[in-house]
Amino acid sequence: MTRPADVDATDERKVNMRYFMGIDVGTGSVRAGIFDEGGRLAAAAKQDIQVFHAPHAIVEQSSSDIWRAVCRSVKNALAASQLRADDIAGIGFDATCSLVVLGEGGVPLPVGPSEDPERNIIVWMDHRAVNQARRINATAHPVLKYVGGRISPEMETPKLLWLLENRPHVFDAAWQFLDLTDFLTWRATGDLARSTCTVTCKWTYLAHERRWDDSYFHAVGLDVLASEDFARIGQEVVDAGTPLGAGLTEAAARELGLNAGTPVGAGLIDAHAGGIGTVGAGAGGAASCLAYVFGTSSCTMTTTADPVFVPGVWGPYFSAMVPGTWLNEGGQSVAGAAIDQLLSLHPATPEARTMAAAAGQSLPDFLADAAARHGDEASGVVRLAQGRHVLPEFLGNRAPFADPEARAMMAGLGMDRSIDDLVALYVAGLCGIGYGLRQIIDAQAAAGAPIESVVISGGAGRHDLVRQLLADATGRPVVATASDEPVLLGAAILGAVAAQRYDDVPAAMKDMSAVRCTYRPSPGTTEVHLQRYRAFGQMQAFGKALRHC
Repeated sequence: MTRPADVDATDERKVNMRYFMGIDVGTGSVRAGIFDEGGRLAAAAKQDIQVFHAPHAIVEQSSSDIWRAVCRSVKNALAASQLRADDIAGIGFDATCSLVVLGEGGVPLPVGPSEDPERNIIVWMDHRAVNQARRINATAHPVLKYVGGRISPEMETPKLLWLLENRPHVFDAAWQFLDLTDFLTWRATGDLARSTCTVTCKWTYLAHERRWDDSYFHAVGLDVLASEDFARIGQEVVDAGTPLGAGLTEAAARELGLNAGTPVGAGLIDAHAGGIGTVGAGAGGAASCLAYVFGTSSCTMTTTADPVFVPGVWGPYFSAMVPGTWLNEGGQSVAGAAIDQLLSLHPATPEARTMAAAAGQSLPDFLADAAARHGDEASGVVRLAQGRHVLPEFLGNRAPFADPEARAMMAGLGMDRSIDDLVALYVAGLCGIGYGLRQIIDAQAAAGAPIESVVISGGAGRHDLVRQLLADATGRPVVATASDEPVLLGAAILGAVAAQRYDDVPAAMKDMSAVRCTYRPSPGTTEVHLQRYRAFGQMQAFGKALRHC
């Protein structure tokens, strides 16, 4: 393969530079990005993927569809970069924490009532296993201490228990149960090793003891997995960035348009890749920062040298993000999706959506720009929401209350059908997201894991107004990194470590990430946000009291 003619052959830096590919599988799309050794993005490509919704909180995907999208994204990113396959020195994957079910030989098995074998993934946001999670929590098993005291239906053992109880023929026929990230690295390398990140955060693996707890699986009704020595959920567990197999297999390399043998690192959950791609840039390093990934859902990640137990916040997890450190993980079950749901309820939304499309903008960006035009500074837009309050828990409270049955509430609605009123509702919704984040920060600080700043990533948090409102709502500086694609960068960092460009993940984080700007809380709105934060907590309490009326 020859270098394209339009690449400047005199550019020795580019010719001699090594590049690393990060592949991110989100809820609705796959993205591939190519980064140089300084963390600069050379090119990226995106491919949409299918999501299947069904009654009873069922949300499914297809591993075949996702792999095809991965291949297209990789080929398109490579073409856009004008680089060769030879230039890609390492590859890293991240993905949502979704459950992939494969039969013998890797064939997909149907996980729901559609009976479609292509629908073989139970997506992270699928809540079919709420009852199983409730029963697991009733055991009060000591393992639950390492998931904030209560397991979530978003995690994998409740989903596995649902499969065993509702689709036993599929459970019995399964050859492997994999987190989506581990499916991708297996598909690329043929190596079934699981990432410490996935199995510790979502499967109850005890990374600090490097073992599964047999007694937990017997207690919750999944004793069959323990009796077979965990052969179907992972007997080899390795840290993120560990080189897998012999790199890309010949078959995977052909599908991806890359070279066989290219190193592939053990992956991460998507939010944790965002953490890797951001917190190394913050002042004081990872230990002083909270990584906040603001996407369809939101995730918060705090790193500590010693374990900190925070009720309602997942963890502490050992080596789940930065190897050798402990991680506390919180977040909101819906965040960007909560804003979308909120906006869909207003009568002015169709008109605003048309105007946004004409301007080439997303609806949230259009509304953020409209809000910014109402004041001299971004912090002042909170006054647009005066009297309006939003508790955006449309899909429960992930943290710090670990309450999947919580639901959204709104107060202060009137008869105004204007776009200005829609803008005010949007601002109130963003404030609600910020106050949910503040609750997590406060809960962690009370337990002994304080943070100094929030380092943000994720598509829903890119607008300047959003970042400033989050800084004001939380009372913490919000730091934006130099990379516009910190999740992709985090995955690429794993590729750089797998390629042995760096000795470890912290060294790669230090060299490949940097701060772009910091949004500091405005003293002029401190009291306003404090009053609204108190109202936010009152709405939660009132909603819980009304739940069973």
